[in-house]
Amino acid sequence: MNKIENLPKKISIFPLSNFIIFPNTSVPLNIFEPRYIKMISDSMKTDRIIGMIQPKNQREKTPELYSIGCAGKITSFEETDDGRYLIIVKGISRFKILKEIDNNKPYRECEVSFNEYNKDVINNYNEIKFSDLELIFKNLKSVFKKKGYIINWKDLEKQSLDQTINALAMTSPFSLEEKQVLLETIDINNRKTKLEKILNTYVVDNFNNKTIQ
Repeated sequence: MNKIENLPKKISIFPLSNFIIFPNTSVPLNIFEPRYIKMISDSMKTDRIIGMIQPKNQREKTPELYSIGCAGKITSFEETDDGRYLIIVKGISRFKILKEIDNNKPYRECEVSFNEYNKDVINNYNEIKFSDLELIFKNLKSVFKKKGYIINWKDLEKQSLDQTINALAMTSPFSLEEKQVLLETIDINNRKTKLEKILNTYVVDNFNNKTIQ
């Protein structure tokens, strides 16, 4: 599936707070809520595509969603003895919600458009140099260390640079809003610029001994 027109116009939605994925990145998920077990079961019977998106307020019963998320395909599926699903989702393309669909299902579905991010399905369209990321890596290592995050940097260095920067944006100790900003940037160069700006505020705050909320 490497063309935008092959992607579904309607997808099931999996809202997760402070959690994003990017195209060509893979994440493991532990599915235990009955409504999402049903969603994954239904997805496995069709195209195995679900939409990962952040809710604006997780405490609400039906929280308002951000308009931009990322569709992913289930590439690995395992059912545990206690009825949970252990899956791996690989990002395909970001999407924009057009409208939510009324349904009789326990999970939410939305009509979506992939047009705004149509280059997501093109392999290697982002090209950046390692020299562009040296300062970012330095600041990220500092922030991750101060936050107590453990990252296997050697494994990251084996990936392409765009995959590395996306993986770091996903696993970073940033706020929900900051991660959403990174998700919505059109390409890796813009994401690099946004990431630098966010990191600068963390580095400055740490330097001034301020508490980061």
